[in-house]
Parts: sequence; C-alpha cells; structure tokens
Amino acid sequence: MAPRAKAPAESAEPTRRSTRLSAQPKAAVEAAKETVKKAAAPRAPKKRAAADAEGEEGGEAPTKKSKAENLESENAPEDNGGGLSPIDIGDVLPSYTLKNEKDEDVNVASLVAEKGVIFFLVPKADTPGCTTQACGFRDSYPDFTSLGYEVYCLSADKRTAQAKWQTKKSLPYPLLSDPKRVLISALGAGEGGKTKRSHFIFAKGGKLVDKKIPVKPVDSPKLALEFIQKSSADADS
Repeated sequence: MAPRAKAPAESAEPTRRSTRLSAQPKAAVEAAKETVKKAAAPRAPKKRAAADAEGEEGGEAPTKKSKAENLESENAPEDNGGGLSPIDIGDVLPSYTLKNEKDEDVNVASLVAEKGVIFFLVPKADTPGCTTQACGFRDSYPDFTSLGYEVYCLSADKRTAQAKWQTKKSLPYPLLSDPKRVLISALGAGEGGKTKRSHFIFAKGGKLVDKKIPVKPVDSPKLALEFIQKSSADADS
C-alpha cells in the first residue's frame, strides 16, 4: 500500500511588528523636523524685542525722528520762554529780572524809573568786535551820563565771563546776563541761538525811542550818542 501523502504544513503566520516599535522611528523623524524648523526660524533682534516690550508696557513705542524733523527743530524760532512780548518803538520796557556781573538781581523796569537807559547788545564777551563796541561806550560813558542816560551791556554770556571782561577792559557800566535770551529775543535781537549786535535807547519812564539792529561795532556808541544829543537839543528848544 502506498504511503499516505502528508498534508501541507500550515504556513506560519507572519510575525507582526509591535505598534510601539513601528511608530517609534516616525515620531523621531517628526521631532527632528520640528527642531529644524525652530532652528531655521528668524530671531527678532534684542533691541527690537526690548522696544516691543516697552511698547506693550507703556503704550506706543517711541519713534525715531527723521532728518527733516530734526532740521525743522534746529531751525525753530528762538525760544524766549514765553515770558515777554515783542518790544518795538513806542513800547514800554517790561518788568523782567536778570543777573548782573556781580550776581545781583536787576529788574530792568526799575532802571528807567529815574533815568534814560541804553542797552547795547553783543554776540559774545571779550571778542574783537564786541570789545570795540564795549570800549566805544566806555570812552563815551561820561557823555551819556551827563545827558541823563545810563549804559548797560546785555548779552547771553555767563556773569563770570562778563566780570572778567569788565575788569580786563575797565568797563565802567554794569553788564547784564540773559542766558536764555528772553529780553534779547523780545527786543528782536535773538535768532538761531545767537545775539545780533545792536543797541536800544529807552527814555526816562521806559519808552523805547530808538534802536539800531544790526549795527557795526564802531558805529554803535557814536550813533547812540548822536541820537541822545539831538533828542536833548530838541527838548530844550
């Protein structure tokens, strides 16, 4: 009898890979992709981040001025502190206090109560042109006082600089310091952070009767004296 054929062996069931094991490589790839994305993302500059933080805390972040805005600010009219209105011919000298070369308070309105006053303005103490002007008033000082006028030098210089100049050139009259150019600007002689060489004559009582702006250093004392001499002669006639 022929031997019975053996039944084919049942095929072994293929081995299944564990879900955890198959998923592990995929998760690692995804994590690596995220790391690359974060590394490639641009970082905000520290200064910008700080500015943003300030903007969130204090409202709108400050903006940088353009060149045009800076230029406009530089060319703005001279700030006289809003203390005095413009003074023109016929106007009365207002009350305003300045320091003299001795660091004493001087109310300019009180100066014209009993006498006339001449204010001559210089751009900078102890410079050639200003010294010529100042020495001209020094040499003519007796003529001014004999006609009932006092002389004052007015500038934006510090009082210490004025005191040194006064001593150096033997100036017989007081020097008034107007560092913020409040009175200087009200007189129309302050512009662009500078003082225009000029002089102003106030009659007794405080009325502005004459002004020269601008004026040459050598001409200023001569023109001021000529005006006062003429005014005195007209008053006597």
